[in-house]
Parts: sequence; structure tokens; C-alpha cells
Amino acid sequence: MSRDIDPRLLRAFVAVADELNFTRAAARLFVAQQALSRDVRRLEERLGAALFVRTTRRVAPTAEGERLLPYARRVLAAHDELNAATVREERPLIVDVRAPVATGRRVLDEARRPDLEPEFVVRYHSGLTGAATEIADGRLDVSFGRVAGLDPVVLAGLEHRLVRYERAAVLLPEDHRLAPLPRVPLEALAGETLYAGAGNPETAEWTDYARRLFAGRGIGLAEPFPKIEGEEEFVRTVRRRRWAVLASDVFIELPGMVLRPLVDPVPLAPVSLVWRRGLRHPGLDALHRAVRRLGEAEGWRERPRGFWLPEPDERLLGAAPAVR
Repeated sequence: MSRDIDPRLLRAFVAVADELNFTRAAARLFVAQQALSRDVRRLEERLGAALFVRTTRRVAPTAEGERLLPYARRVLAAHDELNAATVREERPLIVDVRAPVATGRRVLDEARRPDLEPEFVVRYHSGLTGAATEIADGRLDVSFGRVAGLDPVVLAGLEHRLVRYERAAVLLPEDHRLAPLPRVPLEALAGETLYAGAGNPETAEWTDYARRLFAGRGIGLAEPFPKIEGEEEFVRTVRRRRWAVLASDVFIELPGMVLRPLVDPVPLAPVSLVWRRGLRHPGLDALHRAVRRLGEAEGWRERPRGFWLPEPDERLLGAAPAVR
């Protein structure tokens, strides 16, 4: 038996093993389902073993498939590293970090260490929904945010990696009745109305997160308001309207406002690194290394006891493999 196996066949196998569904795996690889099934069959013929148990209800790896999977991942990782080392774009990597005070900014600063800095160009988008469209169009390379809130068609053209679970918080006027509390129980917000970006099409993923968090808790979502441009305008608008704002614990300091973490349960706001599918660039490699260093040093992916996470995020991120 020849030991030369086309990486395309291994990529098809790994995609099906990750998704446990041929339709989703085909969409992930941007191939027809028939072509994907054919590649899996060819790999099985090459190896002389069935790699999946297929029924009308489910797809599951066989014992041979389970044994092959870690080896296939290592081969593909090495293949991708070879491609990255030989086909690298020379232009700067365009990175949206969302805000000057944000997880994305921390990652970028870590990736920009003087001893290994590729060239980056920084952008500041207010939300991942808007940034993802620009990534798909090729106007932007990388962004950060909540991927579960994206349009599935847009998400299919992107790759993503969970970076951090930020913790949701509430931004309150300093004379608000809840401002004296060091932590605000969710039930204490019953009857309150919070601003969460409704009306700004670029932050639709955050507004969706708020709706899911507020559902059944008696918390109102502020009516849609036109997109607010810039920190100064945000401060002016929030203070004038005396809004309480759904935020994360990684947020800018605002005069006359206090930031309080939410508890009982602890709502987690997942932040992922998001890039265009197939992108190879030394700057992206540096961002992945920075994510790994910061995540390991600061426990960014740890989930506390009594956490809350939207079901779509749990489904998408819970099964997401760690990469690079």
C-alpha cells in the first residue's frame, strides 16, 4: 500500500470528524457534499479501513477513525505551516481590535513585541457583524468578537478561534440605585432597560447576546438608536440619556459612570479571533502565538462556576477545536 496520502483527503476526513455531519463539513471546506464523500471513501480505500459509522441519524468515527485523527491533524498542521512558510503575503495585516481597551488590543500588543513584529495596520470597528462583512470582502483581514451571532453564510467564509471569555457587566450612572453594589445580580436588573447597541447594524451580534440574556428576566432592551461614532459621542449620549449599558468587564472608563460585573449567574461574553478562510500571513501567526501565551498565562478560556452562555455559543464554541 502506498503511504503517500493526498492532504486533501485528510482534510476531508478531519472536517467530517469535527462536524460529525457531511453537509456541514462540505460547507466548511467549500466543496460539494458528493465530492467530500468521495474523498472520504478514497481515504478509506487507501487505508483499507472504514473511518466512520454512517446512519440516517448520525455520523461517528470508528475506532480506526479515532486512532487516525490526531495523526491527520498533525500532518495538516505541518502542511499548513509549510504553506505559510513558502507562500506569505508581504503586505501589512489589517486588524480590527474593536476598541483601544479591548481583548483584541491586548492580543495585538502582545503580538507586536519588538523581537518578532510583523507589520500591522489597526482598525477600530464597533462590532464584529460589520467587521466580518469587510473580512469577507477582503477589505479587512482579522477581527475579534462573538462569532455565534454572525450570519451563517458569512461565518462559512471565516475561520475562528476562541480567545477569551470576558464577563458581562453593566455600566451605570454613578447615582444609580445599583451603583453602590460591588457586583450586580441579574435579578436586580428586573424592571431596568439597558442599552445594547440596538439600531447599530455593525453590532448585531451583541444585541442578539443581550436579547438572549434578558429573556425571561424582566430586563428591557433599549429601543434602536442610530450608530454612535467615537468615544466622546458615546459618553455624551449615554450620560444625556442616563442609560444603563450592557458591557463586558473589559471596557473604557467613563466619567460619571461605574462598571459593575454581573453575577448569579455569571454571563460570559465569548471573544474569538476571526480571520478570512485560507489566509496565510506571518502577522496572523503572531496573533495566534499571542493568543496562546495570554490565554495560558491569564486563564482566558476558563469558565467559572455558575456561568451562563447562550446556547448557540455553547454549541459552536464547545465543539471548536483549538488551533495553532
